[in-house]
Amino acid sequence: MHEKHLRIVGAGWAGLSAAVAAVQDGWHVHLYDTAHAAGGRARSLAQHVAGRPLDNGQHVLIGAYRSTLSLMRTVGLDPDALLQRIPLNLRFADGQGLALPDLAQPWNVLAGIAQAKGWRWRDKLSLLTACWQWQRQGFVCPVHRTVEQLCAHHQLSHRVVQQLIEPLCLSALNTPVAQASALVFLRVLRDAIQGGPGSADLLMPATDLSALFPNACLAWLAARGSRIHLGQRITTADMRSPAFQPSPTQAIVLACPPGEAARLTQDAHPSWSLQAGSLSHTAITTVYLKCAAPNFQGLPHPIVALHSDVTQPAQFVFDRSALTGQPGLLACVVSASQGERDALAQQVQRQVTQQLGLTHLHIIQTVVEKKATLACTTAQIRPAAYIAPSMYACGDYVQGPYPSTLEGAVRSGQQVVTQLRHL
Repeated sequence: MHEKHLRIVGAGWAGLSAAVAAVQDGWHVHLYDTAHAAGGRARSLAQHVAGRPLDNGQHVLIGAYRSTLSLMRTVGLDPDALLQRIPLNLRFADGQGLALPDLAQPWNVLAGIAQAKGWRWRDKLSLLTACWQWQRQGFVCPVHRTVEQLCAHHQLSHRVVQQLIEPLCLSALNTPVAQASALVFLRVLRDAIQGGPGSADLLMPATDLSALFPNACLAWLAARGSRIHLGQRITTADMRSPAFQPSPTQAIVLACPPGEAARLTQDAHPSWSLQAGSLSHTAITTVYLKCAAPNFQGLPHPIVALHSDVTQPAQFVFDRSALTGQPGLLACVVSASQGERDALAQQVQRQVTQQLGLTHLHIIQTVVEKKATLACTTAQIRPAAYIAPSMYACGDYVQGPYPSTLEGAVRSGQQVVTQLRHL
C-alpha cells in the first residue's frame, strides 16, 4: 500500500486541526507556515507583561465549541484547567444588561431575561417573544435578512438591541448589525441556547493563546512523525514543484488566509482564486492598558461590557489579572474597528477611564488585525473547500454555517480531511 502524504499550507487553528485529523487517518503530514510561530490569528506575541506574553487578540470561546474542546483533549490538554468557565455575563459597569444564572436550559435564559438590570418589562417581553419565535422557526430566517432587520421584524426594543444584540453580533460575527447575516447569527444563538448544559457559558483563556493549543498541537504532531516547517513561505514556484503536485497519494490543503490561498491558486485555478481573493474582511483592535492606581484590585468580573459608540469604540474589557495573572493589565476589544491605531487607543483609554472610573491608565500595546475575520454579511459568498482533485482549502472563510471563529476554523479543518477519505 502506498504512503499518503498531505501538505498543509498554514499552521493556524484550521491547519492544525486538519493536521491532527489527517494523522489520525494515516496521512504523513507536512505542515508549513510563513510565521515562526503556529496559531495564526490566535497566538501569543513576543512582548511580555509580568512574565507572561501578550496575545494578538482576546479570544473567547463558548461552551458550544464542542469540536475545539475535543481537539484540545486529543492533543493532551485539559480545557477545564486552561479555560475559565463563567455563565454568560454581558453586564456593563453600571450594572445594566443581561447575565445568565448557572441553571439548566432553558431556565437560565428565562431567569436571565427576567432579572436583566435596567430593563423595563417591555424590553424583557420583547426578547422573550423573539426567543420563542426563533425557537419555533428552528433558528432560521430568510438568507438576505440582516441582524438589524431581524430585530425590527421581531420588534425587539431599542434597549435590548443596544445592550444585547449589538454586542453579541459584534463579538460573534465581527460585523455591524446593519450588514451582519441574521441567518449566521441565529445559528450561533441556536448552538448557545440549545447546545446542552454549559453551551452558553463563556470560556476565557487562563493562559496565553500559544499555550492554550498551538504549542501542544505542534508537539503532538511532531511526536507522530509529522514534518513541521515554520518560517517557510510557500511560493507559486513551490506549488508547481513535484512535491506539491496533487495525486491519489499526495494531497494539498491550503489552510492559509484567503489572500494567500488566492495567490497560490491564481495560475492553476483562477476562478477559485478570484472568489477567495474577492472576500471582504473586518478588523479587530485590542488595546492593552495597565492600571497603575495603587488601590486597583481588578475588575468586578473577568469580562465587563462597555457602552460603545463612534467616540467610545471598545465593546468589552477583560481583566488579565484575573485570567492570566498579569496584575493591572486590561485587554480592551474593538470589534469591526475602523480608524487610525493611535487614535483608537487614546479613545479606548478615555472610554475605560470614564465608564469604569479608573485612573493611572497607561497604553501598553495596541494590536490591530486588519483582516481579522471574514465580513459576515448577507452578500458574502464564500469559496468551496474543494479547489481541484486532491487539492482543498480550509479555514473560517470557507463555505460553512459558522462565522469566523475558532470553532469554525477547527471544524473546517476536520471536515476537509473527511473529504480526503474519498480519494
